[in-house]
Amino acid sequence: MVADRLGGAELVKITTSGDEGEPRADQSDKARFVTEVEAALLDGRADLAVHSAKDLPAEMPPGLELVAVSERRQPLDAMVGPAGSLDEIPSGARVGTASVRRRSQLLRLRDDLEVVEIRGNLDTRLRKLDAGEVDYLVLAAAGLGRLGLSDRIGFLFDPEQMVPAAGQGALALQARRGDSAARAMARALNDSSAAIQFAAERAVLAGLGGDCDTPLGAFAQTVAGGVVEIYAYVGLPDGSKSCSVRLSADRREDSIDLAQIAVVDLVESGAVELIAAARESA
Repeated sequence: MVADRLGGAELVKITTSGDEGEPRADQSDKARFVTEVEAALLDGRADLAVHSAKDLPAEMPPGLELVAVSERRQPLDAMVGPAGSLDEIPSGARVGTASVRRRSQLLRLRDDLEVVEIRGNLDTRLRKLDAGEVDYLVLAAAGLGRLGLSDRIGFLFDPEQMVPAAGQGALALQARRGDSAARAMARALNDSSAAIQFAAERAVLAGLGGDCDTPLGAFAQTVAGGVVEIYAYVGLPDGSKSCSVRLSADRREDSIDLAQIAVVDLVESGAVELIAAARESA
């Protein structure tokens, strides 16, 4: 999609450890979808990198920068399997996810479910579901949509139920710092609304010192009248303790200020202690 919108580009295919399944010992769950792609940028094999924005950590490697954020698709989490709502899932059902954020919020809502760690790219996870290794999967709705698999979705989680990851639903374009040609190409693909939302969500992540393996969700959206809303969540991996906020402001330009207020509210509610406890239990 990005290559087409650039008017044609050579695609440099990278197979990441995330595609292969298990992470290396020195990698987080999300970093395993990013590290090898960033290496291709740094060594000159590629000029632009395309990532799922939710996989990018708050801090980038030296020499790289975020240059554009694509138009955002459906940002919510989806339950894949035979259920039209969370209440329809039977007690004891096995629900697959590799995300501690999804695990925490799912168990907060339904501690009678068995959450199973399941890894690999989207196709791999769906094959494991179809093979009966799990009864349901929680996945990003946008990823299913991009592969034409939205018909696999049983239902979408409301952000009040499950706060998405920062950047979920958008693509992030990354380039070498100082590469003005690559930056100029990428800027033509930038969606200002998605970029503003992503910046606010990353501000929550950075403000709390969270990373890709923290049970932390941050989601910004613009609603009727230009009002911006921010949802944020922090919890323990087992969902036994958590804190969350939902705030709104009159203009989307105020979204970073709103994100900073959300951080303060969460800190006062014990978010820092929850993040520390989550890391100790990892």
